[in-house]
Amino acid sequence: MKDVLKFEELGMFCLSIILYNMLGYSWWLYVLLILTPDLSMIGYLINSKIGGITYNVFHHKGIAIILYLIGTFTYNYVFIIAGIIIFGHASIDRFLGFGLKYLDSFNHTHLGMIGNKNK
Repeated sequence: MKDVLKFEELGMFCLSIILYNMLGYSWWLYVLLILTPDLSMIGYLINSKIGGITYNVFHHKGIAIILYLIGTFTYNYVFIIAGIIIFGHASIDRFLGFGLKYLDSFNHTHLGMIGNKNK
């Protein structure tokens, strides 16, 4: 089951690539932006609670979908791209085993402890 869920996440990452491609923007922009949600880890410089909150906001697929829909209905391509990027980034993170964070530690995620082979 774990492998099925991982490949589902990989499929969602591919969906983000397809949606971005449909916009017709340059690929260098996608490559540049796909890592920007990780800037939210700066919150961990304050403490693990703030870090967990900022990380989760910028890695939440529900927020990504809401941004995409707002952009679609208002013809705002900044929101559309932000939604696609957050969705794709969160999907590839989950494929790699990085989940949403609990507020006690960066390594404590909804997928288990990062680095723990006994997830």
